Amino acid sequence: MTHSPLSPSYSPRHRWKVLAAGVAANAAFSVAFSGIPMTAVLMRTGYQLDNATLGLVLGLMGLGIAVSELPWGLLTDRWGDRPVLLTGLGSTAIALVAMALWAAPSAQHIPGLGWLAAGLLLVGLLGGSVNGASGRAVMTWFDASERGLAMSIRQTAVPLGGGVGALVLPFVALHFGFAALYGLLALLCALSALMSWAWVHEPPIAKDAPRTSAAMAEAPKTGPLRDARVWRIVLGIGILCAPQFAVLSFGTVFLHDFGHAGLATITATMVFTQVGAMVMRVWSGRWTDRRRNRPAYLRACSALSVALFAALAVLVMAAGTHTADSLALRIALVVLLGVSGVCVSAWHGVAYTELATLAGAARAGTALGMANTSVFLVCFVTPFSIPHLLALQGWPMVWLAASACALVAMPLLVPRPAVADQKLAKTALSRST
Repeated sequence: MTHSPLSPSYSPRHRWKVLAAGVAANAAFSVAFSGIPMTAVLMRTGYQLDNATLGLVLGLMGLGIAVSELPWGLLTDRWGDRPVLLTGLGSTAIALVAMALWAAPSAQHIPGLGWLAAGLLLVGLLGGSVNGASGRAVMTWFDASERGLAMSIRQTAVPLGGGVGALVLPFVALHFGFAALYGLLALLCALSALMSWAWVHEPPIAKDAPRTSAAMAEAPKTGPLRDARVWRIVLGIGILCAPQFAVLSFGTVFLHDFGHAGLATITATMVFTQVGAMVMRVWSGRWTDRRRNRPAYLRACSALSVALFAALAVLVMAAGTHTADSLALRIALVVLLGVSGVCVSAWHGVAYTELATLAGAARAGTALGMANTSVFLVCFVTPFSIPHLLALQGWPMVWLAASACALVAMPLLVPRPAVADQKLAKTALSRST
């Protein structure tokens, strides 16, 4: 990253405006990719889909994001945050307008599956721009003592957008139709593009030069694409997102079909999950900045997720087919699903900060693009797989698989020290004594 000597100077507080614009960009897109699955029951009816087709369609937006994240990240490191954010948000708004015009069902016409699938895939391809670009902006504007907090605040945009989507989109789809829903999403993307145009700029040279020098001194000699440690964390982040996407994509279907919950209860549960995740992300970023214990926090989140989803599977097996007959069981299902969703969504800011720090600020866009490629590949695979798991062994299999994913992700996110490193440390200790 280079800065012109003529770069304008900004107030020290301008970094918070950059962060606000990044949060707005991520939240606007999150309303789409996290909020549209909240309308799964209505989408299944409106487009006349079965569960397998519904899972495929819901996964296509995640596939689009996964395919585009790394190219967008590489472009961000080359062009800068501002051009990528403006291009991505503006084109996403246009794609959503096109969906409102040609891919929305009505009483007179149900569009072909190809229109819906192509529209959601295109929205994912274009909207994948916001993640790496806004993350790189945080890394370049904030120093090491604030990056955990800033990145976690940025990551709250995902549950914030998801919470808004869970609260608003089912209501809009039910009362005004999917054309209004897509139009609303286009408006949100356009407004966040205006914020990025006003506030997102490269840091001035006077302010950023010391940080850039330090970052270059600490940066690894190999790029993120050739760093095995980066790939390990990237893989762990993606796998741990599988339980989260299981809740976000099919949590509403689970509560409706198995828990016999009404729309109000389903909406309240999803809003609680997203708001709880948002609060936990801010708290965890600040807490780990102060204590410098990101690996321990990631290990704790993974272990608790393993336990919670295993408990949910056991509760479903215990409930059997008698859920509708027991109010206590229905309440327990709602509470446990909500708490599990919060826990498995609380770690993102901490993990992304650890990853970006390992890669170096100058290459954060590429590293975050790698992570989001992993995340949204899982976002595609998860809703596509759930109907098959349901057909195999029902909901207990779904939640046991979620628990297993958290178990597999734990050693990848927080690897134990290598044997060679341990021997080197022992040798150094013996020499010093």
